[in-house]
This record gives sequence, structure tokens and C-alpha cells, in this order.
Amino acid sequence: MASYNRVILIGNLCRDPDLKKTAAGLSVTEMRIAVNEVFKSRLTGERNERTCYVDVIAWNQQADLCSQYLHKGSALFVEGRLQYDEWRTPQGETRNRLRVMADRVQFLTPPPGSRAAVAIAQQQQQHQQMQAAAGIAPLATGPVPTDPNAVAPLPPPVADPLPYDPTNEEPPF
Repeated sequence: MASYNRVILIGNLCRDPDLKKTAAGLSVTEMRIAVNEVFKSRLTGERNERTCYVDVIAWNQQADLCSQYLHKGSALFVEGRLQYDEWRTPQGETRNRLRVMADRVQFLTPPPGSRAAVAIAQQQQQHQQMQAAAGIAPLATGPVPTDPNAVAPLPPPVADPLPYDPTNEEPPF
């Protein structure tokens, strides 16, 4: 049976990367990123946002670079594979986790003070000034989840618009 294990994510760091060294001297960085999903409710038509928190592991030079240049809030692109770990605690409980082992990490936030960061800040400021001059209120942003382990509530179930009727032989379209 064929299988394929590939993950691509774009998100923001929830906290500063944690760089550690293995006994063999290899660098390993643990990161947690928040990936947002924006969707429109079919029932109410309002815009909703759901956040998924994903643990990411980077190794060797990539781990060193992530630790050096990334910080809480940095935007990044991650490509890698899923890895499932399972272990027993000293109390005999079975624990497990699913993480992304990063093959590639691309920084999407320019370093502070760089020409790119200054240019982006200037563009944002000009855009806000233009909106204010035109009488356009800035977009309101929703509350940011403070607990990275929080589970977003599931949306309410949607009634099937084409209910199945076993007595009707006509297709429902």
C-alpha cells in the first residue's frame, strides 16, 4: 500500500524557539506555531477563526538559525513530515504526541531593523493614514487565544440541505 507523509504549514511562533544540544552535540530546536483557519459560517454568514497549535522540531544548522533569528510572533513556512511518539510515564500512563519534523523552515518575517522591515512598517503606516483620511475604520481583530493548549470549539452541525429519502427513487439533484 502506498503512503505519503508530507506537511506544509504557515503560521506564527507561540513562544521563542527552544534550542538544545544532544549528547552527540547535535542542535535541536523545539517550536510551537499557531496556524489560523478563517472560515465563514454557513448558518450565520459571519467570519470565524480557528487556531491549531502545532509542535515543530528542527535539527542541526536549521535549528541554530531558527533559534538565532526567530522569536515569539515570527511568521514562518514549515515543510516536513509527521512523527508520532508514544511513551510511558513513571506512573505507568501511556502518553503520545504528533509533531512535525521540519525538513525546511522559511522565515517570513524580516529581521527587525532590516530594510525590508522598515519598508513594510512605512507601507503599513501610509496605508493607515490613507484609510483615516478616507474615513475608513481600521479592521477589528478578534481576541488572540492565550492558551496554546486550548481546544477550539467545533462549529455547530449543519442540517443536510439534500436529505436522503430512501422511498424516493429520483436523485436528489
